[in-house]
Amino acid sequence: MLSKAPRGTKDITPKDVYKWHYVEKKFREICALYGYEEIRTPIFEHTEVFARSVGDTTDVVQKEMYSFTDRGDRQLSLKPEGTAGVIRSFIENKMYADTQPTKLYYITPCFRYERPQAGRQRQFHQFGIEVLGSDGPSVDAEVISLAVQFFNEMGLKNLSVNINSVGCPTCREEYNRKLKEYLDKKVDVLCETCLERKDKNPMRVIDCKNPHCKENLQDIPFMIDHLCDDCKEHFEKLQTYLKEMDINYVVDKTIVRGLDYYKKTAFEIISNDIGSQSTVCGGGRYDGLVEMLGGPKGISGIGFGLGVERLLLTLENNNIEIENPKSTDIYIATIGDAAKTKSFKLIKDLRSNHISADNDHLDKSLKAQFKYSDKLNAKYTVVIGDDELANDTATLKNMKTSEQTTIKLSELVDELKKRL
Repeated sequence: MLSKAPRGTKDITPKDVYKWHYVEKKFREICALYGYEEIRTPIFEHTEVFARSVGDTTDVVQKEMYSFTDRGDRQLSLKPEGTAGVIRSFIENKMYADTQPTKLYYITPCFRYERPQAGRQRQFHQFGIEVLGSDGPSVDAEVISLAVQFFNEMGLKNLSVNINSVGCPTCREEYNRKLKEYLDKKVDVLCETCLERKDKNPMRVIDCKNPHCKENLQDIPFMIDHLCDDCKEHFEKLQTYLKEMDINYVVDKTIVRGLDYYKKTAFEIISNDIGSQSTVCGGGRYDGLVEMLGGPKGISGIGFGLGVERLLLTLENNNIEIENPKSTDIYIATIGDAAKTKSFKLIKDLRSNHISADNDHLDKSLKAQFKYSDKLNAKYTVVIGDDELANDTATLKNMKTSEQTTIKLSELVDELKKRL
């Protein structure tokens, strides 16, 4: 057990970490284009933060959270998603007192106890954005546009943008009454989970993945057909903005999202992988969440989250390769103790000038040092021995073209600056 990672966790080793660097860099660049700033919140929060925001009837809170009591008898939980911690920070740091809207993004590990599978781990990583302080549909359109541009620039072109409206407390109250009436007549065909959701949060029944429930609830009423005038106008305006930006979308009445805090707009972005489909991003509007967590009234919010592991798997399934940028500018191969000692001065000078460099630490043969230089993908290799030290000369070999040039050893840094 000491040499094996806990189930549901995965090491990200150097052979893969460059892919993570690439997608993180791209996400930061896209967020910057839209005026979003990074926020970093603690890895754990008071359990109540998630129970209130995510919803105490959700699977996340009831079955999946890593919760514990600390030595001060406080109930804490590792974050299962990114939004709740951002909202808590928004309130605590009084960001609502600044000019609005507040536009934030995050890159964070999250934790859920669920069955590990491809693209889904118990410790996973999430990109997300949150916009607070605007209740207009234009912000909804911007959030969706940012996600679409990010995926497009990652090379994912075959995407479906699915949108829906899950209403507001005003229209949802009447809808829930009609939905309960419908579900009461279907108790004989509901799974155990749906029977529980029927009374606590009936709309979540629509999100059931049980094939038996899906088959027997095909005529279930949908929220979008019972919207109040305000929600209907909001949803229609969102569609106008998406059309103006040439973002193709479909209205999917079944989208309710798995978390309780969503209001009005809810959306998912589906990647039509080769031979399969997968949801690569989901989000929506959560008006009222700030107030629910103890903040001021009337502050709206919207955002999305996407799993990095699933994104990388989707790129792989679509045969999109991320080039490994690993390379060393120069490798110094040495023959003899005097040359090895001198190489440390050269290495220091090169690195001080931001030229990546490496040398031998295992007393390898010259042939083995050249082999190691190849493994490092070094651009140049230089060999130093007693003769080179005596004459202040060295042969610089271009490892890609095999071209060799005689240079002054004392001018190695200046020569490489020109070449690199």
